[in-house]
Amino acid sequence: MSKELVFGHRNPDTDAITAAISYSYYQNQLGFETEAVALGEPNDETKYALDHFKMKAPRVVKTVSNEVDKVMLVDHNEPQQSAEDIDKVTVTHVVDHHRIANFNTAQPLYYTARPYGCVSTILTEMYQEKNIDIPANLAGMMLSAIISDTLLLKSPTTTDHDREAVKYLAKIANVDYEKYGLQMLKAGTNVDKRTDLDIVEGDSKSFSLGGKSIRIGQVNCVDLDDVFKRQADLEKTMKGEMDKNGYDLFILIVTNILNSDSDLLVTGEPTEKVEQAFGKKLNDQHRMNLPGVVSRKKQVVPPLTDAFEG
Repeated sequence: MSKELVFGHRNPDTDAITAAISYSYYQNQLGFETEAVALGEPNDETKYALDHFKMKAPRVVKTVSNEVDKVMLVDHNEPQQSAEDIDKVTVTHVVDHHRIANFNTAQPLYYTARPYGCVSTILTEMYQEKNIDIPANLAGMMLSAIISDTLLLKSPTTTDHDREAVKYLAKIANVDYEKYGLQMLKAGTNVDKRTDLDIVEGDSKSFSLGGKSIRIGQVNCVDLDDVFKRQADLEKTMKGEMDKNGYDLFILIVTNILNSDSDLLVTGEPTEKVEQAFGKKLNDQHRMNLPGVVSRKKQVVPPLTDAFEG
């Protein structure tokens, strides 16, 4: 049996990296030979979790076909979010909680998709279904992933499955998930030491909507002014990425994790579709306030899809 690589989406967040590690471990317990890798360096939040639970980050790769013929995907399925050469390998397994779009395979595969707040919640249930014990440090990382994706269970993407998984994993990891979770989230909000490019691209994904190439990034903070005091430089960086990669529209979601509000910063065209999606006008600073919006997956992409493709 040849080795397979397991990885999440580009610009990996805590769930993408954790899901790769935990699904690789899961498959190895079932007799597969796999290795977790990452399509980018871990962010500050993920580094905090890795350090706390004394786990090593997966090695970073850009291409996979130079190493293996087969791969397993977690936390994504859309090819524009995957390895650069994903079309040159066979995808044998997918575990995801996002929409399925532009995803085709020549061969049948194992595909697990559940509408939960986090892939690590799905994996928790898969471990339970197979009666596979989760090591304490891995449980801590899976807990961290759920906290990250659901903003400590406050996101509208949160399900009862996520809540149950958090309690189950916290017991194994022996942590107070509320206290630890707030510390972890805050560790990822120090934007002052991040470059403009890292803020804009650190957690960004590409979407094809209505024939337009749209880049949607998100950055968490504890004060929106910490980000928007650099707005001119951020817009310049967004426009540079648009020119380099051919994006029609770049949206940056700036989210305050303390009050669950977001501001959108928008560059490119057509901005009227963004205004249509949310029923609001952009102000003269190219921004739009969206109280209660914290989830790109559930609260931003769906209305944009309706506006661009409806």
